Amino acid sequence: MRRHRVVITGLGVVSSIGIGVRAFCEALRTGKSGITEITSFDTRGFPFRRGGEIRGFDPQHWIRRLDPTSIGKTSQLAIAASRLALDDARIDPADAEGSRCGVSVGTTDGETLLIERFNEDWVRHGLDGFRGRYMAEAPAGRISVNVARDLGLEGEVNTFATACAAGNYAIGHAYDLVSTGEAPFMLCGGADSLSRKTFAGFFRLNAVAPLVCQPFDRNRQGLLTGEGAGMLLLERRECALLRRARVYAEILGYGLSCDGVHMTSPDRDSIVTAMQRAIHQAGLRPADVSYVCAHGTGTRLNDLTEAAAIHQVFAGSPPPVSSVKSMIGHTMGAASAIAASACALAIYEGFLPPTINSVEPDPECALDCVPNRARDAEVNVAQNNAFAFGGNNAILMLGREEWAARRL
Repeated sequence: MRRHRVVITGLGVVSSIGIGVRAFCEALRTGKSGITEITSFDTRGFPFRRGGEIRGFDPQHWIRRLDPTSIGKTSQLAIAASRLALDDARIDPADAEGSRCGVSVGTTDGETLLIERFNEDWVRHGLDGFRGRYMAEAPAGRISVNVARDLGLEGEVNTFATACAAGNYAIGHAYDLVSTGEAPFMLCGGADSLSRKTFAGFFRLNAVAPLVCQPFDRNRQGLLTGEGAGMLLLERRECALLRRARVYAEILGYGLSCDGVHMTSPDRDSIVTAMQRAIHQAGLRPADVSYVCAHGTGTRLNDLTEAAAIHQVFAGSPPPVSSVKSMIGHTMGAASAIAASACALAIYEGFLPPTINSVEPDPECALDCVPNRARDAEVNVAQNNAFAFGGNNAILMLGREEWAARRL
């Protein structure tokens, strides 16, 4: 089957360090931290109370067709990021209405906040407090459906619930649809909202840091939970050239593995397999990769395993590796989608996002983690890593469009 080349022409990011691609890009360049005291739920009883919470987000500004109060926050974030992506691609939402544009969204928690609200009402008011609409909107599949409904899109709609790798899964699926001609263009990425359930879960796993996230640092103490959405507009390269669209980067391929070895402990061999598959599918050699945007959670085991896998794939000479989770926390299903946006900006703008909070890089990881400050660099190929509970691993490869064209 002949495959079309697929490019990214729009980026929509809603994050704790900025809403919109320009604000997000500037925050990456300056190494801004979006970590603050959590206010969206009661943190009493927890010794640690910090996370990547988005401030100043008004769903009324972004949601046009649906009633914002009738849908969950994760859907609100996904809709906002989708509108931002269309605007960034210079596509009028009115022109997209009724089109075959599809929606592919990854998530970990779905609309957990609606479930928490349902439980609170049930405890306080019993059957009299029952709100059936909470349950109707709670399934994760509603997120992509709500994006399509609010934007009036009529293409294929999918939600991927593959935990913290879900964003890359969703982008990979969208790439397949566009490259094979099944969809003219796709909105794809990931979204999740900060919730007490997720915060408490990671706390019980002893995985939450007290103050900051320090990926690949000798003294790292864990991750910080966050929230956000990253949505990318993908289209065929020939269509983008015809309408003289700005091309951030080209999707070169992706690789997946699912080992099921352990629920929470990553498997090095499986991660290596996913990386090798991604590089092979993209028609690359490891030496072609300019930058790795790491999963980089800041937990001791995850960072060590990821670093070991990177060293194995790159034969002991890896390119620079950094983690945007140091700035925004772990945004669950949105994590790899927001990171993919960071990769696209790194390629288009010519810089490496930093790993902030770096004090003493861990010699056991032995990586150039771009400590604390962004670095100007020519990025021809960026590798976006994402790993999830249960051994769900997804690696996305992005390339500079001009470089990819010369390569072919």
